[in-house]
Amino acid sequence: MVILIRATWDDEAKVWTTESPDLPGLVTEAESLDALDAKLPALIHDLIDGDESEGAEYVLASFSKRVSRSSRTAEQSHPQTEADT
Repeated sequence: MVILIRATWDDEAKVWTTESPDLPGLVTEAESLDALDAKLPALIHDLIDGDESEGAEYVLASFSKRVSRSSRTAEQSHPQTEADT
């Protein structure tokens, strides 16, 4: 059994959060990916039947999304050169 787990940084709370399409109910958070990784085996064991959790492999994938906006003025888009003046 392979369980895909997505870890996402919550900038407001300053923690990593998890979710998994393969294991509904697997939701946790931690201040670092290492701390998150340390929590996962016990959580996985609690959420699936004992026999199935033995030897279960999981993949922790972290994604970071950054959205930024900028606007350019006409001057920034086409800076004047000495030849233009």
